[in-house]
Amino acid sequence: MGSARRQLPSRILVLGATSAIANGVMRPLAANGAQFYLVARNAEKLTAVASDLETRGASAVFTHVMDLDDTAAHEQVLAEAARKLEVIDLALLAHGVLGDQEKAQAGYPETEAILRTNFLSAVSFITWLANYFEKTQQGTLAVISSVAGDRGRKSNYVYGASKGALNIFLEGVRNRIDRSGVQVLTIKPGFVATPMTAHLPQNALFAHPSAVGRGILKAIEKRKDVAYVPPVWALIMLIIRSVPNAIFKKLNL
Repeated sequence: MGSARRQLPSRILVLGATSAIANGVMRPLAANGAQFYLVARNAEKLTAVASDLETRGASAVFTHVMDLDDTAAHEQVLAEAARKLEVIDLALLAHGVLGDQEKAQAGYPETEAILRTNFLSAVSFITWLANYFEKTQQGTLAVISSVAGDRGRKSNYVYGASKGALNIFLEGVRNRIDRSGVQVLTIKPGFVATPMTAHLPQNALFAHPSAVGRGILKAIEKRKDVAYVPPVWALIMLIIRSVPNAIFKKLNL
């Protein structure tokens, strides 16, 4: 893809709108007067996010409270978002769970729950949105994945598998609709200091959500296909992917 920049989107759908990373993306757009349709499961947090965006300059903020795992309700809420915004310029998928690796490897129910949220619910949203953008011949479908999807590690391979499957699905969608003028952006953050990672030991590799948000906006402007944020993770994951399996399987990662 070329590196030509374009105007930032102004009519934005955000799924998982209480996400710290999503807020890092939305706040600069609100300052430009963007309109938002926000979807999340926690009503109190969603109200706080909407109020913050309005204070920062958003011209309109619509909200919808739902369990994003409820795939039967996806079509209705997405159609409503398209009606309220009139046209969706950017759809940002930001919902997900880290899950409990130890519980997942001990029994299937936890694994299924992680896959349902991180992969299956995302696929449901992406399928509708891909068809919408292909029909309108414009827009950006941006999905927050993770560097964890690049290679399976014993510390989080169930979470990593959900993100790896998501990456492959997005690659296929991109191959299908790129010719329609639609950007399909796979976002691969490394460690980010969010409530989801608050229980993990913090180190110099942890980025602030606002910095990650700025990186995502740059990737949208440049029409990138895949964005590692911060960019150093592209090199880190290149090294990790390059380790031969005979060595990698003995590492404590």
